[in-house]
Amino acid sequence: MSAETQTQELIARRNRLLGPAYRLFYEQPVHVVRGEGVWLYDAAGNRYLDAYNNVACVGHCHPHVIEAIARQAAVLNTHTRYLHETILDYAERLLARFPTELGNVMFTCTGSEANDLALRVARTCTGGTGVVVTRNAYHGVTGALAELSPSLGLPEPTAPHVRLVSAPQSAGDETGEIFASHIRAAFEDMAGSGIRPAALLVDTIFSSDGVFADPPGFLRPALEAAHAAGALFIADEVQPGFGRCGEGLWGFARHGIVPDMVTMGKPMGNGHPIAAMAARPELLREFGARSRYFNTFGGNPVSAAAGMAVLDVIERENLIENAGRTGTDLRERLEALRARHELVAEVRGAGLFIGVELRRGNAPAGAETAKLVNAMRGRGVLISAAGPGANVLKIRPPLVFREDHSDLLVEALDQALKEIPIG
Repeated sequence: MSAETQTQELIARRNRLLGPAYRLFYEQPVHVVRGEGVWLYDAAGNRYLDAYNNVACVGHCHPHVIEAIARQAAVLNTHTRYLHETILDYAERLLARFPTELGNVMFTCTGSEANDLALRVARTCTGGTGVVVTRNAYHGVTGALAELSPSLGLPEPTAPHVRLVSAPQSAGDETGEIFASHIRAAFEDMAGSGIRPAALLVDTIFSSDGVFADPPGFLRPALEAAHAAGALFIADEVQPGFGRCGEGLWGFARHGIVPDMVTMGKPMGNGHPIAAMAARPELLREFGARSRYFNTFGGNPVSAAAGMAVLDVIERENLIENAGRTGTDLRERLEALRARHELVAEVRGAGLFIGVELRRGNAPAGAETAKLVNAMRGRGVLISAAGPGANVLKIRPPLVFREDHSDLLVEALDQALKEIPIG
């Protein structure tokens, strides 16, 4: 059986068994069977440069993480209603990487669960229900979070208690104040409808909105606007966290702010399902006095061991520094492409989280972006697209990405851009 026939049979079987709600990447889906470092391999043995996957943040199948998971799984796995040292050791180590004001951490299995928990805490502590998010945000797949994730394609407005604001659109001195003015207006409109504010929920690199990282510090007025409205500021670090931005462990740190709560997910366990929410202790004291939380698998010893191993690798292999150095080099190379290709309108990002916006004149080049993503897949490089116009190439490789991998990515993109007709 040919690889193409096998792929088509797998697609048909998947559709039959899993139903129509799932989606696959690429016009020709990739049948991956193995991963190692920055590489994925398909059933035919073809190698793909993974420039998109932040789940395996320290590289696919990192041996130190695998060994930690296997070692703990061979001894014990249970939940947080029993005493166990590993979750406490991990909590201490993780909290040491946060501002001191964030003194508690609660564990879940997914970023969606972490955001859902943060939302519960915010509503309990403020007495409000209203939430402000950006216009093309993605924050999770629970019922509550789907209402706060307009990028899923739900009707606008997503729910009566939700207000949408545009993501920052420039990197100028007024970016922060402009963004904050939209937030203030959203909370005022909410109050005018008799809805009490609960939270401003922000992905600190605005990944689904098209990747907006600069200027550093522009989120401070947004936090102040939320607090002035009586709302809490929740920093969603599921995508920008764990060294992705190349300056410390967290995206919010680039802005010199201390959120009320911080949510984490995908990269924490390098593919093992672990997530968490860090919070100001006074918030959890109030939440704990009125409610309780239990998650059977959140914070189990195997997950905690995986999380500890990921921090080991980030520290031992200097991956934050690598993200900063390699990301700067990659953005410079992509800027050079902008001078040669009319479609490339802007390159932006921080560390190894990069957005390349494509426009045809003043119009978002969504169709061309889709062609490029698929052309890159054909050249053995995996990326994706983001933004309300689906016209921003989203480049977000594992943190072990190096300059020689950037060479391959930029060369493939240069050649693919040459194949996209202009005019």
